[in-house]
Amino acid sequence: MMPHDHGKKRFVFGSGNPLFGDDGFGPAVIEYLEAHCPIPEDTACIDAGTSIRGILFDLLLGEDKPLQIILVDALDFPGRRPGEVFEIDVEAVSPAKIADFSPHQFPTINMLQEIRDYTAIDVRVLVAQIEAIPDEVRPGLSPALQQAVEPMCRLILQTLASGAS
Repeated sequence: MMPHDHGKKRFVFGSGNPLFGDDGFGPAVIEYLEAHCPIPEDTACIDAGTSIRGILFDLLLGEDKPLQIILVDALDFPGRRPGEVFEIDVEAVSPAKIADFSPHQFPTINMLQEIRDYTAIDVRVLVAQIEAIPDEVRPGLSPALQQAVEPMCRLILQTLASGAS
């Protein structure tokens, strides 16, 4: 089932792989949002895991486009402290990939840019600065990213409220 089939107008996608430490931040945020936050009725919160590219492709092809897409992820951004939560422009996401199935790969960034540039969809990328992403399977967020989940949820709710029409 594709996300836009739900009749929702706003989507919050948590991207990442919980098996690789801080890369699991996006899914952890979605889990917390659904359990503890008042989500607007027109909004779907989706743990996209490592399948964000397929979902974005479906959105590009779909006739009923959403009003807003918020992508939540963790990344290594120079000059930021671990656990810091902030918004970046799509172009600021590094195309360097952390793993072969990472959402940070160039095709995903291209799709986000195309959605932003060629549709009326408001595309936002909300991120948290990683402490570390291991090279091998090691589930669990670092303490810094565990503490960043609630502030990220507040930022998401503020972003949804500011984009409401």
